[in-house]
This record gives sequence, structure tokens and C-alpha cells, in this order.
Amino acid sequence: MRLTQTLLCAATVLALAACSKPEPAAAPEAVTPEASAPAATPAPEAGGMSMAKVTLKPTEGNKVAGELSFMSMEGGVHVTGSLTGLSPGEHGLHIHEKGDCSAPDGASAGGHFNPDGVEHGQITAEVHHAGDSNNITADADGNATVNQMLSSNVDIGKGDKYDIVGKGVIVHAKADDYKTQPTGDAGGRLACGVIEAAPAM
Repeated sequence: MRLTQTLLCAATVLALAACSKPEPAAAPEAVTPEASAPAATPAPEAGGMSMAKVTLKPTEGNKVAGELSFMSMEGGVHVTGSLTGLSPGEHGLHIHEKGDCSAPDGASAGGHFNPDGVEHGQITAEVHHAGDSNNITADADGNATVNQMLSSNVDIGKGDKYDIVGKGVIVHAKADDYKTQPTGDAGGRLACGVIEAAPAM
């Protein structure tokens, strides 16, 4: 009797074991490679250059020379510097369209820098060339100190059509009358130089 019960019990356990489906093993978690940290984004480069300079050398038969520095500031570009070898009195000072002083008379610098194709005039006038500026004044010894704002629509190093880097600078024999087209009747070209970018301070 006891043997029969034992056999029945064993048979029941085996039957149950055969009927029950083993639970599927849990699928191993997919190993996701750790996303690599994004590369550090370099700081954006500084905006356009804020300073430039020009060394002016005399054209053939003249002795005018000097250096000017240009700096971007609120309201436009400020120019400072000094010139020597001028006749006493007022002289036109303009930015010209080409940075080329190869011609003996400076003619290779082309006309006034005028990206908008407008008429010449004083920089306080509503219409004027981007390259127009106020006259400079030489003392009795022929020296002139330059300290003034340029046309409000020029900039330094932005690469747009108003950028003065790479343009020419001309010092003229006479004063600009601010009205005669297209040059202000400023006379011959006494000195020429090419504007170059300079490191910001």
C-alpha cells in the first residue's frame, strides 16, 4: 500500500513536471554602447577684425608720408594718425576702391570707395561715398594730425561690401569741396597706401 502511494506520488510529480513549460530565460539586455560625449564645440571665432592700419608713401615727385590706424567703435570707424610733407592748409583724404599703389601717380587705386554707386559728398550729408571723409589740416611745417570718424557705413574686416580692409587710401593736394563730382576737386594724389588688418587690442 505504502509502495503504491509512493509510486502514485512520484508519477504525479513527473506528470506535473512534464506538463509545465519552463519559463524562457530572460533575454540578455542588449548592450548599448555608451553614446560618446559630443566633441567640445569650439568657441565661435571672434567677429570681424576691429582694427586696421595703413602706411602712406609718397607718389612720384611728392614727399607726403605717414601712418593711420582705424578702429571700429560705436557709430562707425575712427581713424587716427599723422602725416608729414604736406603743404600748409587743408587736404582731401579718401578711401579708394582699389588697394593698388603701383602707379607712380597713385591712379591705380581707382576712384573713391563707393559700393552703393552714389554721389560724392561730405560724410554728414545724406548721400556720400563710403570712402569720403573730412579734410585734414596741415600746420605751417606740413604736419597733420588725423583724428576723426569716417563715413558711418564702413566697417573693418566683416567681408561685406563696406569693408575697408584691402582698399586704398589717398591724400590729395587740395581740400575736398564736398560737392564737385566725383572727387570733390581735391586735386592730385600726394600719397597712397593699402589698408591692412591689424590685431585687435
